Amino acid sequence: MSSYPKSSKPSVAGRWLCAMSLLAFLGSGTFAQAQLGPSDVVRDFYKAMREHRFKDAWSLTIYKPAVQDLSAEEMEDLRADFEDKAAQIPEQIQITGEQISGNTATVFVGVPATESTPQITSEPVTLFSSGGVWIIGDETNEAVVKKAGRRFFLDALISEHQSDVEDLLKRLIAVQIVYSAQNKGVFGDLPALIATGLVSKEAGNPNAIGYSFHITVAKDGKSYVAGAEPTRYGRTGKLSFWMDQTGAIKSVDNGGKPIAGPK
Repeated sequence: MSSYPKSSKPSVAGRWLCAMSLLAFLGSGTFAQAQLGPSDVVRDFYKAMREHRFKDAWSLTIYKPAVQDLSAEEMEDLRADFEDKAAQIPEQIQITGEQISGNTATVFVGVPATESTPQITSEPVTLFSSGGVWIIGDETNEAVVKKAGRRFFLDALISEHQSDVEDLLKRLIAVQIVYSAQNKGVFGDLPALIATGLVSKEAGNPNAIGYSFHITVAKDGKSYVAGAEPTRYGRTGKLSFWMDQTGAIKSVDNGGKPIAGPK
């Protein structure tokens, strides 16, 4: 015999509807995040970044559309850049204040003292509320990220690598002048420049800069040609670069192949 009183026993349809409503509520994530205030979200973001749970971290921000559909391989391409950002986060994060005004909030994070800033300072972190969930960032920039989607970080990485290579080529002119002055007017190849400390070791590490950077010195040492090609075309860069001792820089998207110099 049923344990329900005859007058209060729910119908099968009623029980089904209640169960479905509960599942929908739980599945939406609203229940899980309902208790998270602005300060909680900021703490969770920094904690996830420190633990290198990058997708979890960025999903608390306006950059969620930029990471949620990335493959494991694409995340690996971005890992070095994300790890650099994570390394800048102090081990202990102190929330010094919180201000909420309608659907926006500002959380103040204490920044430990350093040699350049001997006193503890507070950095503001802006958030806005959407669907009952606090999100780090602002709605204007969120629209930019949504438009770029999963290409946001990937394209930003490509642009950063290409800009770094172009800057390296521009600095190379002055570097070679210094080197030649110290070596009887002879220019140096990349290993020689790195050995003297005039160029960082990263320039010779394709994994660090996303490019294969090389310098070819003429037999008489009086001229040189520098070039750089993306280690993985379309992933770490798109442009190939070429420059000679005159400082004339050429860059072109040719599928990641080396650029032939003028004949």
